[in-house]
Order: sequence, then structure tokens, then C-alpha cells
Amino acid sequence: MSDDKLVGIVLVSHSPEVAASVAELAKGLAGAGAAVPVAPAGGTESGELGTSAELIGAVAASVDRGAGVAVLTDLGSAVLTVKTLLAEGDELPENTRLVDAPFVEGAVAAVVTAATGADLEAVAAAAQEAYAYRKV
Repeated sequence: MSDDKLVGIVLVSHSPEVAASVAELAKGLAGAGAAVPVAPAGGTESGELGTSAELIGAVAASVDRGAGVAVLTDLGSAVLTVKTLLAEGDELPENTRLVDAPFVEGAVAAVVTAATGADLEAVAAAAQEAYAYRKV
């Protein structure tokens, strides 16, 4: 499948460094997933801790290739910010979905799945399944 038809992924964290690091990790572990449009939306526009509706909207638009956008978040107010943007209806690309998934494991699963050309539903399901990953 061509790169322009892959699901885009936005990683929203309160920390610019955390969002960027998780994006880098997910793309690196995905191998071929480097072609997946994945981008961090961490912190505020000025690089401080927090979340920014404007930044999230801009990043979501930057990864939208028409196949949908999966948004993964780290903590409470990031979730609330994305939910507010979705409720407003015109701030995020059409077919954007907030995915309830663990931030790191979900991001890796989402990027790996998106790299196969899977649709938004499959990408979201893979990320959500990461809740079942056991470490012991």
C-alpha cells in the first residue's frame, strides 16, 4: 500500500520530550513503520508541560493522509483536550479517533499495524489490545 493511504498516528503527551521519544521508539521498533505518518503533539506551543488544542489539531492535520487518524494520549487532561476537539467537530481531520490504549505499548502496536496498510479500526484495535500485554 502506498504511504499516502496509511493511517496517521498522533501521540499526545504533557511532555514534548516524552511524545517525541515514544514516536521515535514506535517508528524504530516498527522497522517498515518508518513510513507511517506518526507525530508527537507534546506539551504546549512554547515547549512547556501541558497540552495544547492548537498543537494537537495542527499535528493531526500534518499526519492525515485520508485513511484516518488515531490519537493516543498519556494522561487525563490530554484525554479531555482531545475529547473536546472531537466534540467541536471541525478542529481535527475527518475520521479522527481517540484510542483508549496504553501510551507506549499502544503506540508501538498502532504504528506496526498501520505499516501493514490496515484501516483505522484495525490500528485502534491493535493499540487497545496492548492493555493485555503482560510483563510477568
